[in-house]
Amino acid sequence: MRPLIALFIWGWLATAWAAAGGSWSADSSGLQLSQQGVVANQPPLAPLAGQVPAGARIDDVVWQISLLSPAPTGLTLQLCTTRRCMALDGLSGRSLGLRGEPADSTLRVVMWVAGKGTIYPPINVVSQQVIVNYH
Repeated sequence: MRPLIALFIWGWLATAWAAAGGSWSADSSGLQLSQQGVVANQPPLAPLAGQVPAGARIDDVVWQISLLSPAPTGLTLQLCTTRRCMALDGLSGRSLGLRGEPADSTLRVVMWVAGKGTIYPPINVVSQQVIVNYH
């Protein structure tokens, strides 16, 4: 009976350990966007090599983007992996939009303002940060 109980406990612990998740974060300064109708791909945000276990998947993503001046009307923001993008509903927030993507994916903030002409003042991304929670 004891070996059976020990085997059950070991199996339960192994399952709990495998289901446990983690998180990684990355940040960088960003680029400037000065023209409407132009898409700006911000610098990549990625985990350190070997930081994410093989097979781990994204649960949710938290983001924070800081601009030098207020965001202009019509600014569109997305957070993208190489396979898909999710719309960001503001300069900061949390979303399940990339749930299921590989947790070691490199992410990019993509931004644009529809139309034509100069954006004044230009959009200067002071910093961008993501926290990726995974399982």
